[in-house]
Amino acid sequence: MFSLHSSMTKLHMPIKKQLLKALHGQSDVCIGCAAFTVIWTLQKSGHSYFLRFAEQRFCEGEPAQYDPTFNGPIRKRGCTDIICCVLFMVVILGYMAVGILAWLYGDPRHVLYPRNSTGMFCGIGLNVAQPSVFYFDILKCATSINVMAAVLNGLQCPTTQVCVEKCPDVFWALNPLAYLPEAKPQDYFNQSLCVPSFDLASTKLNVKEIVDQELCPFFYTPTISVLGRCIPDVTALKNIPNDFVNTPGLPSSINDTVNGIRNATGDIVNGFNAKEIGVRIFEDFASSWQWIIAALVIAMVVSFLFLLLLRFIAPVMVWVLIFGVLAVGAYGIYHCWWEYDNYRKSTVSITDIGFTTDFKVYLQVKETWLAFLIIISVVEGILLLTLIFLRTRILIAIALIQESSKAVSHMMSTLFYPLVTFVLLVVCVAYWGITALYLATSGIPVYKVVTLNSTQGNCGQIGGNVTCDPQTFYNSTDYSWCPSARCIFIKYNNEGLLQRNLFNLQIYNVVAFLWCINFVIALGQCTLAGAFASYYWAFSKPSDIPTFPLSQAFIRTLRYHVGSLAFGALILTLIQVVRIILEYLDHKTRAAQNPCARFLMCCLKCCFWCLEKFIKFLNRNAYIMIAVYGKNFCVSAKNAFMLLMRNIVRVVVLDKVTDLLLFFGKLLVVGGVGVLAFFFFSGRIRLPGSNFRTEMLNYYWMPIIVVVVGAYLIAHGFFSVYNMCVDTLFLCFLEDLERHDGTMQKPYYMSKNLMKILNKKNKGPKKGKGKD
Repeated sequence: MFSLHSSMTKLHMPIKKQLLKALHGQSDVCIGCAAFTVIWTLQKSGHSYFLRFAEQRFCEGEPAQYDPTFNGPIRKRGCTDIICCVLFMVVILGYMAVGILAWLYGDPRHVLYPRNSTGMFCGIGLNVAQPSVFYFDILKCATSINVMAAVLNGLQCPTTQVCVEKCPDVFWALNPLAYLPEAKPQDYFNQSLCVPSFDLASTKLNVKEIVDQELCPFFYTPTISVLGRCIPDVTALKNIPNDFVNTPGLPSSINDTVNGIRNATGDIVNGFNAKEIGVRIFEDFASSWQWIIAALVIAMVVSFLFLLLLRFIAPVMVWVLIFGVLAVGAYGIYHCWWEYDNYRKSTVSITDIGFTTDFKVYLQVKETWLAFLIIISVVEGILLLTLIFLRTRILIAIALIQESSKAVSHMMSTLFYPLVTFVLLVVCVAYWGITALYLATSGIPVYKVVTLNSTQGNCGQIGGNVTCDPQTFYNSTDYSWCPSARCIFIKYNNEGLLQRNLFNLQIYNVVAFLWCINFVIALGQCTLAGAFASYYWAFSKPSDIPTFPLSQAFIRTLRYHVGSLAFGALILTLIQVVRIILEYLDHKTRAAQNPCARFLMCCLKCCFWCLEKFIKFLNRNAYIMIAVYGKNFCVSAKNAFMLLMRNIVRVVVLDKVTDLLLFFGKLLVVGGVGVLAFFFFSGRIRLPGSNFRTEMLNYYWMPIIVVVVGAYLIAHGFFSVYNMCVDTLFLCFLEDLERHDGTMQKPYYMSKNLMKILNKKNKGPKKGKGKD
């Protein structure tokens, strides 16, 4: 080091101080900036010897040194990244405050249940036996023929709406004889479809007065219940009876009546579309949450079974998958040659076809199959050469996977830790969903005065813009000059302080949710890493494995390293937020983008996708180092990265072999459950005795996406046990190679199988070294 430091005397004093500070590891947080500055400065100054040393120092790091006191995860450690821990706790407290506000001001009942004209919910409370809302005069819901409906912008239909037990399923129209003076209303109307407070048996009103005041409907058609609303069945309108022509109040033409009902039905549906899309999505969630949970439970069971089987069939599966990929490539070569041989005598070439959007044409020329043949052959050759020259590293990877199976078998409790991750993820998702639902439904009901018959008396003066209180309206005489005036529910107020900031609160809800999800995953990774590191560094297995290693690792992580886990989770969350913003901007501006803007957006999305993958990889290995050595996030990430860079080929081989193995497991879980969810929620599979119908959903793909995402999170949580075991043992294996040399003073801790592959062995009389 004397010659090394003396060679720096020619450099400027500020740079000399920076080099010394960086080289002695005092600038861990800014190590990347220091490395770039140091190497660039040395290149410009021509110090080749020091340049090589600095490149090794910054790009690969120094190998781990032997420590006679080290025998596994360090127990005497201190709290790390305290500032980030405090920030995370503050965000959690704020998240709880948002949830409390949403709970106080939100009312999800108006998403789960429809309302009648007076604003009372159908299906609960006094109307528990009447789950559907029925429209008296459906023609008044058509904005094209009704001025009041147009004024209300389709948010509410200006006709009486009552809660009914069952939607009508037949055609019915009031007989013209009912308007005779001696006619009794109870002989013509159906009491179950009239206003609940109106009694046909004791009323003194005649039929015309009942119809004018909309106390009972004067016609209805077959309807179906859609989101709790009795909507006319438009497919049944072709069978409408001819006597509808003679019904007072209906158009004089059957065609006009049918068109009016169809327009009104469309306007009601458009009124649903006037709601926020988020509310409609939560309506779907409220209608299908039982089946979503059932699908997620299936995903959990399948993941658990696959993990159990992986203990016994992992080595076989690795070789089967490797040779399976080679076999698929070989078949591809054979098929391409067969197709090429069939078209070889054809006179048509690709130059004769030119450019066409019908890609099937290209499959009928020999040049296409020749190109496929060359490409697949080259890929197959590369795979074969890789298998031949990297067979030792593949054997190491398989040995580590076998060792991981043994580690899991010695610590069976790790198989159940994904249940903890699952529960915590469900809590996070449930809290986010409930908070978002309550935020979306916050606000008090808004009622306005409308007229059911604008041609009656002076009722035409009512413009539908005066608010009212349904509890006092019907006892008031303010609108006694209009018998058909009603106080009906319109919408929920969105003008309060909380409602004006709903968008900001929803963004906070999403960011806090992502941070919590990433923290839960990080907690699981660090806990499992501590347990599996205890297994690897046990001198004699299994006798030296600590008691309750998983519990000890979990307690150590929560006691000392919440800040470090939150730090890594925050970095990942910020990148995910940027990706969400890019996706949102791309969706909103896609129609107005030119090719250059689309290309730039695509590049940005690709770059941040790659950055997220890299950060996940770095975080994962940093958590392993945190679990073993107890240092802060930045130092652990740097040490892990340097260790992996010194063994880059082994990293790539192990990573790809493990990814290939677990990819098929995730494909089995996510693909199987996703296909099952698609067939169920799209209506292709109907369970006997179930009242669930796909017509109840606004977007049938919403529960499918939730199931697929949830199944992926569950599979990720379960397979992270095995994957984390492999990664932890791999890092410990690399440290073992650097720290020890097999002598009596520095024996290897790896298994005999690994030492046999590497042609290494422990020297001396000590037994138990490398014991399986």
